[in-house]
Amino acid sequence: MERKRMKQYKELKFNDDFMFGKVMEDKNLCREVLECLLEREIGEISEIQPQREFRYTSDGKPVRLDVYNKDENDVIYDAEMENLNHKTIKEHELPKRSRFYQSAIDIDYMNRGNMYYNLPDSNVIFICTFDPFGKNMAKYTFRAGCDEAQGIMLEDGAVRVFFNGCYEGDGISDELRAFYQYLRTGQASNELTKKIDAAVDKGRNNEVWRTQYMKEWVIYQDAKTEGREEGREEGRAELIMAMLENGKTPEEIADFIGYPLDMILEIKENFEHQ
Repeated sequence: MERKRMKQYKELKFNDDFMFGKVMEDKNLCREVLECLLEREIGEISEIQPQREFRYTSDGKPVRLDVYNKDENDVIYDAEMENLNHKTIKEHELPKRSRFYQSAIDIDYMNRGNMYYNLPDSNVIFICTFDPFGKNMAKYTFRAGCDEAQGIMLEDGAVRVFFNGCYEGDGISDELRAFYQYLRTGQASNELTKKIDAAVDKGRNNEVWRTQYMKEWVIYQDAKTEGREEGREEGRAELIMAMLENGKTPEEIADFIGYPLDMILEIKENFEHQ
């Protein structure tokens, strides 16, 4: 049986979704990362909500934003970490996803009793470890403009920016260059990336985060096999082996996810003899 491998918690890097969200919970570090990317100062971060969920789709599935935050001037920033993960760039659907995320942010604001003319400025940011548009540019910034008259901007306060983390050319700040290098290689070469690297290293020893990471994997596996009875056995085996590889004992797994201990031991033995 071919098994999709769960990345061990100790292997997680800043460009992995889970670790990215956890490290960015630090308001000061989050602000420094955003200022590095946008190459300008922003207000002090007043609110951070990692893995913020919105439920606006007809089937009730949530829209989950990696790091939703707001500064003291009520400007909203949604930062998303994007890896290819064996998908094509087209399969990521970044343009339409960015549109959807922007809409979710606006609807959430309106549903809290606010008026449209008070909609805050918002920035939907995709930090990509690949070139999202294949034009070898350091970043791609989109604002609404008029087709018929150049220079007329809609000025609706909505900005979508896609960062090309594999860019190695000229025309960017030393800080952004060091950040991109860190995404590619894990090599911390300036003050900001050293702070990020220290936060990641500390996070790998955080047992609460480790447990949360495995809980998310449980939810993912359950969702993947839901409605496909033929996939349940394989999904359970993948989950159990992933947790064993992350340092959990069979007894801890049985207590954690409620599977019978004898089933866990049988799966463990089967894989060990393959």
